[in-house]
Amino acid sequence: MLELAILGLLQESPMHGYELRKELTAKLGAIRAAISYGSLYPTLRRLQAAGWITEADVTPAPVGEVPALTSRRGRVVYKITAEGKERFAELIGQAGPETYDDTGFGVHFAFFARTDQATRLRILEGRRRKIEERREGLRDVLGRAAERLDAYTLELQRHGLDACEREVRWLEELIANERSGRAPTVPNMGTAGGQRVNDSPPPPGESRKERP
Repeated sequence: MLELAILGLLQESPMHGYELRKELTAKLGAIRAAISYGSLYPTLRRLQAAGWITEADVTPAPVGEVPALTSRRGRVVYKITAEGKERFAELIGQAGPETYDDTGFGVHFAFFARTDQATRLRILEGRRRKIEERREGLRDVLGRAAERLDAYTLELQRHGLDACEREVRWLEELIANERSGRAPTVPNMGTAGGQRVNDSPPPPGESRKERP
């Protein structure tokens, strides 16, 4: 998933490692993009060794942007190669079980604009099955063991069930849009404080309070 995300971001513009990490956080969210420099830079070196990315140029690191435990030597700027674009197309076209899990789905969904419609539908339908199974499991727990759970554990289970039900509705809307050839509806922004005026469910891994 990290390989896919890096190649996808580098298709937008060349970046150095620090920029990549910031863009991963902005595009995928802080939870999914909790990527350490210990995993990011080895992946960059591996992609470079495979010929999927190459060095563009070297820029000096501005004061204040140097990660802890790293030097201020010039930062390598990476750009994607033609082979890297082919590799990205291969990865983005995959729609196996790993794309239905939270992280895999989040990364693939972030690059849906570069994904063909048939693959988008397979991933959305697979994700819906995954969340429906999770929802039924929570319903089973609540149905069989609710009386044995303390109030806080019970509330946590109900919260998880509510999140699953909202995500299933969100996925069903996306699937319906895909089948009809429509793009997802962009939510309206309110005039007071920039709050969203619609009540659409948030994407997976994001709560309503986290939404701008």
